[in-house]
Amino acid sequence: MKREDKGAIIEELTGKFQSTPFFYITEANGMTVAETNNLRRMCFERGIEYRVVKNSFIKKALETLDTDYTPFNDTVLHGQSAVMFHAENGKAPAKLIKEFRRTNDKLQLKAASIDYSLFIGADQLDTLIALKSKEELVGEIIGLLQSPAKNVISALQGGGNKLAGILKTLSEREEAA
Repeated sequence: MKREDKGAIIEELTGKFQSTPFFYITEANGMTVAETNNLRRMCFERGIEYRVVKNSFIKKALETLDTDYTPFNDTVLHGQSAVMFHAENGKAPAKLIKEFRRTNDKLQLKAASIDYSLFIGADQLDTLIALKSKEELVGEIIGLLQSPAKNVISALQGGGNKLAGILKTLSEREEAA
């Protein structure tokens, strides 16, 4: 491979890492062609980009970013590596990995970067699946903020109805008397 080709791959990876706030680095040693094709099909169906990339290219692309990815150098960037990108959902690759591992345990999670937070090791898979997206967190916060206001409004409306009922009863008593 020519130096220009390597530089182009590193530039493309750098752009992908910069534009995508979450990515997963996996290892799929020992998978057959059929198993790899099945994995790629699953990725395509879920909008996940799956690329097998040399570790040196990943390392050089990550070095150009502002975030410190040096913990990946010692533990993650060894052996065969592939990178999974999803532009909108940080948990989609984690869910896919878990689903794929039900039938094939050759796919291993090496590491992930979610909004520039690092998760290293296959034991982090359940943690990654449990993470809430920014939209989910904003929705929960809005719900929590609206809840007290709704309670106050319903209490005021309920009190107003009671007051109106009492006044109506008193007026009916005065008319009857």
